Amino acid sequence: MKAFQRLACLEREEEFTRLPAARAGCYAPHVRIWEIASAEHKVTSRVVYFEAYQEYQRIDDYEEDSPPGEEDLLIHVPEGLRDSWHHIKNLDNFFTRISFLITNLLLNGFACMMLSEFFELVQFLFVVTFTTFLFNCVEYDVLFANRAVNHTGQSLNLLDRSKVTLPDAILPSQQCMERIQGNSWIIFLLIMAAIFWIYRLGKVICNVLSYWEIRQFYIKALKIRMDELCNFSWQEVQVRLISLQREQQMCIHKKELTELDIYHRILRFKNYTVAMINKSLLPVRLHLPFLGDVVFLTQGLKYNFELILFWGPGSLFQNKWNLHPKYKRAGNRLELARQLSRIILLAGVANLLLCPFVLVWQVLYAFFSYAEVIKREPGSLGARRWSLYGRLYLRHFNELDHELQGRLGRGYKPAARYMNAFVSPLLAVLARNVAFFSGSILAVLIALTVYDEDVLTVQHILTAITVLGVVITITRSFIPDEHMVWCPEQLLQCVLAHIHYMPDHWKGSAHKSETRDEMAQLFQYKAVFILEELLSPIVTPFILIFLLRNKSLEIIDFFRNFTVEVVGVGDICSFAQMDIRRHGNPQWMSEGQTEASVYQQAENGKTELSLMHFTLKNPRWQPPQDSSFFISHVREKVQQDAQGGPSPQLLLSEAPLCTSLLSNESATTAVSYTGRAAPGAAARSRHCASSSSVTSAAASVLASLPSSQQPHAGRTSHHHHHHYHHHLESATYHSERAVANRCLPAVHPKPPDNMDHTHILYAVYIIFRYYTKIGREK
Repeated sequence: MKAFQRLACLEREEEFTRLPAARAGCYAPHVRIWEIASAEHKVTSRVVYFEAYQEYQRIDDYEEDSPPGEEDLLIHVPEGLRDSWHHIKNLDNFFTRISFLITNLLLNGFACMMLSEFFELVQFLFVVTFTTFLFNCVEYDVLFANRAVNHTGQSLNLLDRSKVTLPDAILPSQQCMERIQGNSWIIFLLIMAAIFWIYRLGKVICNVLSYWEIRQFYIKALKIRMDELCNFSWQEVQVRLISLQREQQMCIHKKELTELDIYHRILRFKNYTVAMINKSLLPVRLHLPFLGDVVFLTQGLKYNFELILFWGPGSLFQNKWNLHPKYKRAGNRLELARQLSRIILLAGVANLLLCPFVLVWQVLYAFFSYAEVIKREPGSLGARRWSLYGRLYLRHFNELDHELQGRLGRGYKPAARYMNAFVSPLLAVLARNVAFFSGSILAVLIALTVYDEDVLTVQHILTAITVLGVVITITRSFIPDEHMVWCPEQLLQCVLAHIHYMPDHWKGSAHKSETRDEMAQLFQYKAVFILEELLSPIVTPFILIFLLRNKSLEIIDFFRNFTVEVVGVGDICSFAQMDIRRHGNPQWMSEGQTEASVYQQAENGKTELSLMHFTLKNPRWQPPQDSSFFISHVREKVQQDAQGGPSPQLLLSEAPLCTSLLSNESATTAVSYTGRAAPGAAARSRHCASSSSVTSAAASVLASLPSSQQPHAGRTSHHHHHHYHHHLESATYHSERAVANRCLPAVHPKPPDNMDHTHILYAVYIIFRYYTKIGREK
């Protein structure tokens, strides 16, 4: 008779503080259970040396989410909660899908999400099938009436060419198949497309199953029905996740999860990317002849960066949450740099070989996607969008996608007004005259078609009308608004109030074309975006081979110097901890609180602004002592500056910037100088607000807010709520719902407008205090 004997030492404390003995799989003996299990007789005896005991279960499935040395960790699993949500293997992906589901359900709904996945497959299948049909199954000589022969067996004379129909120009199916089978390149491309489509099909099926699992998690674990989810903010869902962790161990390494832990898991790789853009490590700035300095970052190039660094074969991470140990040691940095250089070279060569196929796909997809839009709305190419580089440059550390989208969405119209304020007088004169001549010809053609519709049968008459309409639409975009007031400094301040970042040399230079060109790198034309995506298959291999390879050693040093291990989370970018002492910038109101060198500092005050943003988005988060001191310091400066500033009531009625910040229609009021001015203030409103007045304006409004709307220096554990149905009362939560659910029903009444943009006001205050050098101590 063989017996298996197991001795387990468990510690039952309020916070389950881990001791060095935990490495062996046990805790301090407050509660001791001696368990001897006989495999043959199934006999178990327990001796308990305490008044009460709880049943503990060994977790055997640790291969995905357990760091080395904790394989024998014993944790508590209450009865009734032993289901599929206990010990989730990949918490990064799980939390990411939870966040993605709630943000997309607010806009689309669960059924729309699934249909979008399905129609992506249908679109790919349609593009491949329709393109193959156009190249092999259409007789273009017949279609263009160059040959008087059709496929119906009927002969045509030269006078009946206009009567050619579409079926006459389409080859029979048998002849079409013979053409396809006789072309080896077509067959090869179809096989490649079929393989990719099958891969996409498997991925879509996995996504559907995964989102269905997340849907069940919302319903069963978080007690939120799908029809009610649109009334919940992300912060409210996050509170329930934290509460659920206490009852049911989703993460086995920590009994308590914090808001920052969840953000770190969702944004692990994105925080690294934001930090590398902030430190100018990724080669996205190119110097081209005749064009000067340009920024080139496309979806394809970004995909290659992530493939090489994060999750591809040979990447720096050995799994989804741990950097490979060899990259944490400085001894073999040169060898690791050479190894990374070889991986980048292979990726570049692979991109070069796949360039023709990817380029053909990009051209076809762009043609099918934008041709109809351009015909219907030619001016859509002149619309602007935040570039991919701009989204990374302007992104805070630990800022979720929907938070970034909401912030940049509020800054879209002010940014468009600033960019449209720059008009070339020469182009305006030329545009007016071209529009006059084109409009005159178009008017005559339209009048002739109204008089006699047979004019439409004239060859190319419809083409001429369409082209003239496109020319008129394009030229109108170069003609400035005659009522526009030229005040670029104030316009740029309105933009800065939302985007939160701008280079130092922009101060006082908002009227210069150089500033406008640099702003265009963040806020680009849609036509430029399409052109960059079309050029991406050609340019990406050369950037990888000739630029990224040269930075291999810098990349190795970056990941070694700026990677920290967090218990229960894994390896993260140290910038994501928003540690003022380690990564603060003394010029951003943190002098005397930081020990960071120039290499360790985050550029443009990103550490300080990210800390303020995260604190205001998550008011129940308890920051570290240094961060709490910084936040308290900001609050003191707010009170000091507010004493010398105007009253909030006067600001709300007069100051254009505060009107911009504190109203829902910020873009409309941002440049309204006299529309909302109080009586007697018209003269002052005509002048551009200085940066110092902006600082005092933000401070005055902040000082007028209740203390509950301002960031606190410290918080105790009683701020965490244990009841699911307890509604949050933070203005930040309400503002999230006000912005994201403007047209959706809400559980809470909408707060006053002066509480909607508290986080913007704090960012404005810190930014303008820096740029006016009020907060910089010599």
